Amino acid sequence: MAVSFVKKKTPYHHWEYSNTEYDSLIKIVPERGGLITEWRSKGKELLYFDLDRFLDKEKSVRGGIPVLFPICGDLSEKYLIRGKKFSLQQHGFARNLPWSIKLLKDKLGIRLKLVDSIDSRSCFPFFFTLLMDVYLKERSLQISVKIYNQSEEDMPFTFGLHPYFQVSNLQKVKIDGLPGKCIDQTNMKVTNVSDQTRILDKGVDFLSYPCNSVKIIDFLSKNEIELIHQEPMDTTVIWTDPPRKMVCLEPWTGPRNSLVTGDRKLEIKPKQFVELFTTFKYNSF
Repeated sequence: MAVSFVKKKTPYHHWEYSNTEYDSLIKIVPERGGLITEWRSKGKELLYFDLDRFLDKEKSVRGGIPVLFPICGDLSEKYLIRGKKFSLQQHGFARNLPWSIKLLKDKLGIRLKLVDSIDSRSCFPFFFTLLMDVYLKERSLQISVKIYNQSEEDMPFTFGLHPYFQVSNLQKVKIDGLPGKCIDQTNMKVTNVSDQTRILDKGVDFLSYPCNSVKIIDFLSKNEIELIHQEPMDTTVIWTDPPRKMVCLEPWTGPRNSLVTGDRKLEIKPKQFVELFTTFKYNSF
């Protein structure tokens, strides 16, 4: 198996992990939140990535696969730990912190690692280690996440990924596998999924709980991206930001505000860990 793992400087500093057997590669910038910036399969670049915005470090990233931890979305108010209130920025801090990276021993994937710091404990008062293993498979990207609680008390959290997928034209895209109802995150009201998917080109931000996998079907490029869920990472958010030619298909463990409301909030016992899985598959038709 021809696997390569090299550090490159252009067009930006990154690590490139590739597998020629599967004709696939990913590019990763561990210093910028463990960000996967590109995923190429069978010669096709599948992720949307705004390079100019990425190079402007004063701006948030638009593209790649940002990591959301210890919350997804935002909080309506401060959350309570041991009688003390803490606040977190939208989507948490993991996407803004430096991670470490290494090749897995079997060389079948790479491991990204994030450990708590003084800064992280100022807004999330826990000792933790987050390991994210990323595997290139035949036409797929498999991600396994282990989150270790090294504190002396239960650690609450939600976790998610925020992948941006390229599309040719938002009016020529179909999304399959969603349930009939969803929550419009712009007003937090229950609405029809069909009403949201009809206006992808106008901009949407909605959350749903599918029973099966979800697919983005791009009729112009003939690309199909499938998100395969695995509980508890089975909450799905769809977000578009026109005129950007992309659809975010995001697996979360729970909705925004979970640390305040308790809705789908996860907790890890002291000295324990949880493991999360998700897979993205690419097909052409």
